This record gives sequence, C-alpha cells and structure tokens, in this order.
Amino acid sequence: MARPDDRLSALNSIRRALPSLFAVAALWLCAMVASAAPPEQAAPQDASTQSEPPTVATASAAVPRIGMATMQPGEIFWERFGHDSIVVLDPDTGAATSYNFGFFDPEAPDFVARFMRNDMRYRLAALPFEQDLALYREEGRGVSIQWLDLDDDQARTLAATLAENAKPENAYYRYQYFDDNCATRVRDAIDRALGGALRRQIEGRSHGSTFRSEAVRLASPAPWMWLGFDIGLGPSADRPLPVWSESYVPMRLAAALRETKNTQGRPLVLSEQEILPHRIAPEPVDAPIDWVPWALSGVVVGLGLAWLGRRRPRLLAAIALPLWTLCGILSALMLFIWFGTQHTYGWANQNLLLFNPLCWLLWLGGWRVLRGRDAGPWFGRILAAVAACAVLALFAHWLPMQPQRNVHWISLILPLHLGLLAGFRKR
Repeated sequence: MARPDDRLSALNSIRRALPSLFAVAALWLCAMVASAAPPEQAAPQDASTQSEPPTVATASAAVPRIGMATMQPGEIFWERFGHDSIVVLDPDTGAATSYNFGFFDPEAPDFVARFMRNDMRYRLAALPFEQDLALYREEGRGVSIQWLDLDDDQARTLAATLAENAKPENAYYRYQYFDDNCATRVRDAIDRALGGALRRQIEGRSHGSTFRSEAVRLASPAPWMWLGFDIGLGPSADRPLPVWSESYVPMRLAAALRETKNTQGRPLVLSEQEILPHRIAPEPVDAPIDWVPWALSGVVVGLGLAWLGRRRPRLLAAIALPLWTLCGILSALMLFIWFGTQHTYGWANQNLLLFNPLCWLLWLGGWRVLRGRDAGPWFGRILAAVAACAVLALFAHWLPMQPQRNVHWISLILPLHLGLLAGFRKR
C-alpha cells in the first residue's frame, strides 16, 4: 500500500536497496531480522490535528470533481496490498491532481530502525495524476477511478483540505500498518467530507474477515511473506472486523464505497472508470486454511520420530537439532516484537507455545545424543515442558476469551513435540 518518494527517478535506487528492504520487511512479515533500535525520535504532528479544514472562499468558485483511484496489487512485497489515492479534477484547467498518502523514503538513515519499532514516517504528496500512473502502467497494475457524488461544498472543502494537508509542514504522519495507512487516510478524508456518513453506514457491517485473514490472503503469492504474517501476528489480529476497519485494504475500501449513500441518499459512487488494465496476476481470493492436512502431516511425522528414537537415536537427534534451532530463532524474534517494538498486533503471540524458547535448552542435550552420549539429567524434563506448552497452546485455542487462529500450526507442531518426547524417552 506504500510508494517511495519521487517514484520514477527513485525506482532504481529503491531496487538497489531491495536487499535491505527485504531484511527489514522480514522482521515483521517473516520474523527473520533482529537489531537494536536507536533512540526514539519524535514523530511529526499528525496533519489532521494541526489545523481546521480550510473554508471555501465563495460559493461561486468552480466545483472540482472528486474521485478515488484504486491500484491493484503488484509483485514486489510492498505492493502486495494494492494502493489508492484521491484524485481532484480541476474543471477549469482539466488538470487532475493525485493526493497520495503512501510516500516514504527507504534511504532515510533511520528508516530501518523506525520500521523495526513501528515508528515509520510517511507523507502525503500531491502530484499530477498522469505522473502517479507511470510506474503502475510499467508494472502492468490495473488502476480504476470511482467518481464520487458529493455536493458542491463537500467537493470544494475536500479539495481545499487535501491541498492544505499536502503542504510540507503538514504532510508527514506516523504510519500504522493496519490502523493508519495510505488507504485509511483516503477513507477518513472522504468520511470527513461526508460529515461522518461513510463510517456510520459501514461500521455496523462485517464480512467476518480479520487483520490476519486479509494479510495472509494478500501475502499468499509470496510464501515467506505469508509465513511471516501467519506466524508473527498475535491474537489481537484475529478479532472480526467491521467493514470500516476492513477498509485498510484499498480494494475493500472501493467495495465499501459502492455500497454507500451520499448525504442526499443517492449512491456515493457516481460512476467507475478503468484507467489502466490489470495485466499481471489478479488479487488472491480468500481461501481459509484447512487444518486437516496439517494434522495428518504432523501425526505421520510425529509417529516417525517416535519410531526413529527407538531404532536410530543419533539420527533422531540430527533431525531434532535443526527443528529446535528454528523454534529458538522464531521465538526470540516473537519475543523481540512483543517486548522490543510497538508492533502491537504481534504481542502476546500464542505461537510462542509452539515455537518455544525452551528449545534452546534442548540443544546441548541433543548434541550429546548425536555424539552417542547421555543427554543429561535435565534433558527429559525440558523436553516434557516443551511438549506440555504445545498442549497448552491447544487448550488456549479453545478458550473463548481471545483465541488465536493458529489451529493449523498446533495441528502440525504439537505431534512433532510429542513424537520427539516419545522418541528420546525410548532410550
């Protein structure tokens, strides 16, 4: 949902920075990066709180035409969620200005540290719409505009407010991936122009989606990104969303506008216009995860591990050591997200009971078994504690308070821990 600054001229520099961006994104998306953040810097004041919306000078001023442009998902990881902007068409000159809330500078010296602690700085940019379209056209991403049926005062006020917000002193805001991003800024601007009518109409409806379901759906073409969201998000990402919150996804916002009335009771969307055809893979459809194949795989592998412990304990240790290492790394990163960052949707992650930090303590005993020696007096107890935590994860999933949608991971990992417990106990 984001775009770098100076889109055309900066494209090559962004691609040169792709390895570092990949590592940064993996912290949150794939849980594969850890680093200390520098001292926190004060975020610029939210432009929406800096001043009252400007007033319209005269009722006879030309009425701009307002539209919302929706850009389909791209193939680079930061483009997976699509994008949007507000287009203001000047009736006198015919010039179309795109107000785009998704600009950021990946080469800023504190960009990595800000991303890691969830303190990113994005800004609103006003640029000619044709310039905004250039890279979407090059990448084959579809773009369409929904022209809105606003009254004269609403259209003038929205255009004036956006122009004020795009001034350098007002343009920056603190980006929050689910709660305050380039799509929610567009949504909120339209809602303010309607006097809150958009929120009133869509707040009470829900499609049953969650932050997790939308994130893993749109990230699914990139397996590392899908895994990062699914493992790294905690239970707060699994609350059913009203359509208002679901509109953090640009395509969901476009669908919500189609079902909304303006303040005169007419459909808010006056017409829709395709600007660019979509020439790459379409937006992924919602496909709920079937936990049964995961459970079957876990049970088969778990039984194999238990059998292997009776026949080939050293081979069992050779298999267990990489698994425990992976669990230890993932658990360390989940703990870092919880206690070291403001990525609140990754806090209290129940996957810590599956990818357990106690696995680090099993490493020495496993290494001893691999060398044909006794594992040590505490090895069996720690192994039992790891398996018990995995059972606790299943119990936590059944609790009605704040369940986390991780039953497929429980179905896979729990049998593995039980199989290792049985396999090493056979010795």
